[in-house]
Amino acid sequence: MGFGKKQLLLLGLTCMLGKCFSDCDLGFTSEGRECVDLDECKDLRSCGDHTNCSNTLGSFFCQCETGFTNLEGDVTFTGLSGQCQDKNECTDDVGICGRTANCMNLIGSYKCTCLLGYINASSTPGDCRDINECEAAEINEEDICGEKGTCKNINGSYWCKCPKGYTNYGTNSTPCSELDCDSFSADSRPAKALGGLANILSMMRNSCLALSTQSAAGEATADGEALLEKLFTATEAILSPGHLDSGEDVSLLLSTVENSIRLIGPQLRNNYTKIETTETDAEIAVQRGKTRPTGPIHLTNENATLNTDWETATGTGTYPGFAMAALLSYKNLKISVNRSFEELKGHEKDGVDPSFQVVSRVVSVVVSNPSTQNLSSSVNITLKHLEVPEEFPEVRYICAYWNEREAWSTDGCYEQHSNATHTVCRCEHLSSFAVLVALYPVKDTFGLDLVNKIGLIVSIVCLMLSILTFMFCRSIQGTRTTIHLHLCICLLFADIIFLAGISQTQPVGACRFVAAMLHYFFLAVFTWMLLEGVQLYRMVVLVFNATIRPLYLFVWGYGTPLVIVIISATIRPEGYGSDQLCWLSLKDGLIWSFLGPVCFIIIVNVLFFTITVWKLAQKFTSLNPELSQLHKIKAFTVTAIAQMCILGLMWVFGALLFQEGATHTATVAPYIFTLLNSIQGALVFILHCLLSKQVREEYTHFLSCICTPQKKRYSDFSSTNPSSSQSRGSGNGRSTGESRI
Repeated sequence: MGFGKKQLLLLGLTCMLGKCFSDCDLGFTSEGRECVDLDECKDLRSCGDHTNCSNTLGSFFCQCETGFTNLEGDVTFTGLSGQCQDKNECTDDVGICGRTANCMNLIGSYKCTCLLGYINASSTPGDCRDINECEAAEINEEDICGEKGTCKNINGSYWCKCPKGYTNYGTNSTPCSELDCDSFSADSRPAKALGGLANILSMMRNSCLALSTQSAAGEATADGEALLEKLFTATEAILSPGHLDSGEDVSLLLSTVENSIRLIGPQLRNNYTKIETTETDAEIAVQRGKTRPTGPIHLTNENATLNTDWETATGTGTYPGFAMAALLSYKNLKISVNRSFEELKGHEKDGVDPSFQVVSRVVSVVVSNPSTQNLSSSVNITLKHLEVPEEFPEVRYICAYWNEREAWSTDGCYEQHSNATHTVCRCEHLSSFAVLVALYPVKDTFGLDLVNKIGLIVSIVCLMLSILTFMFCRSIQGTRTTIHLHLCICLLFADIIFLAGISQTQPVGACRFVAAMLHYFFLAVFTWMLLEGVQLYRMVVLVFNATIRPLYLFVWGYGTPLVIVIISATIRPEGYGSDQLCWLSLKDGLIWSFLGPVCFIIIVNVLFFTITVWKLAQKFTSLNPELSQLHKIKAFTVTAIAQMCILGLMWVFGALLFQEGATHTATVAPYIFTLLNSIQGALVFILHCLLSKQVREEYTHFLSCICTPQKKRYSDFSSTNPSSSQSRGSGNGRSTGESRI
């Protein structure tokens, strides 16, 4: 039984295998007992991607779709003999789109795009024909060549032919822009007055005329880089000698350079140009094309940075196919000419008007936008500080521009951020810019003002007492007393005017008068002090007959300072008075009309006093019998030297204190000047009155007459012996005689 079962199993397997193994050929399949064709294309994997499968009897073959090619290069293949990849028609057939179109390869295909100035004339790829832009513009009433330009159609584009006086900026197909060559006129009087400026204007005018002629003839323009180099070389020749003398010179130079850069910009070959000389540093960026450029503009150099965009630099008007932005720094141009800060108002603080200084390089920003007074967006300019006045307790940085009125102004220009080294300015228009610093001096404290007033009042009282003493004290009358009297009179008037008017800067005419009076009386004080030195010298050298006629004293004491003041006021009347004090200005050197004579007088007096002391030493060593007279001369000399030292030292601090835009930083200086000014009047009273024995006796006699009762004085007078009165009178006569030595 078991063996039979094994045989049955083998028989079953044999029957099953007979059904699996068909007797049909490859590419056929059995259906029942018949063999039929097998369709291999039903299986998508037979040929691969981007193929077409074709079934054949007993087999199949593959072909690549249009736009694809077999890796093996066969036209027909099977899945085992190749694959299809994209065919690049643009490289395989270079001229497939023709000369007037660009070919772009696609997956399995390609695309022809007509060039600018052409349009596709049919559905055939590459069938592009020229567009007549001139005709289209005329139909659409568009002025594509500008008001004066003539449009001429050319294959694929057009050309704007410009008449004389006009030119194309950018390319020949941009609108014609007018050339204002007359703006570069070298024949005007101001241009001829500023050395070298006429040469620049003449050079730029010739270049402008040549550009106009070349554009009309369709020729190439000049070399912009070479012309730019010539411009800055000529500018360097103007700036190198030193500062410009007037605001008119500054405005002429700035406007000429800006207009020249606008003319040269379209002639530059490169999109970015940088040129630097010893006097200037310029960066110029340009963009060309029929479409307006977009994006940011960032120009920078050692002293300034410009941040704006091409939309602002181009403007909203007719786009001429050219855009430019330039940043120009003047390395040594410091515009601080007279009246250049007069328009800076509204910066007062606590009633104090600041003084102003330029603390950055002067920077010009030039763009192709013809309307720079109303920009579409603000421009940021970062300026580096040259120096920071550390001595001022408070400063304020101000963004300013040089206006057409030849002065600094802040209209439309604002300080956005400042630190110790840089200031960022946000401006709504373009011009030449700089950072100014408003310097706020230390406002006089209550203590200083109190010391000043009390000290001057004390000085005035002492001077009035001294004047009364010198006028009515008979025992000391003489040449030196006359000198002391008028020295005190001049010093009294100087102190009164100083107390009442030194800080009264308005109105301007009154301030100038106060400054002139102070100039005169302080000079007179030093002149009488010089006469005192001369008198001492005569007393020592001549001994006898050393007096000087009063007429000569008056001529020298009052006439000399009057001549100096008249000459100074005639030459430079505007130098009297300033925005802060009614004193002499330092800007134009007028202060030396005071300091010069003062220095001369001090030097001469030092010489006289040295000779006097030397002579006195000789006389004392020789035991001169006139010892009492020598003691008097010695006392006179000591007091004169002390007086000169106090007055001279006072004006050392005064010269610093009364500077134009004085810092008042050294807080000690105002107190020292005020203290010495107060001591001067008191010193004269102490040295020449209180320390004089004769004067003290006169004071005692005067006080005794006031304090003694009336009856007692009559009694004393009636009982007085006539002989004793005569004796006392003769003694007074001797004293008077000695005082006149």
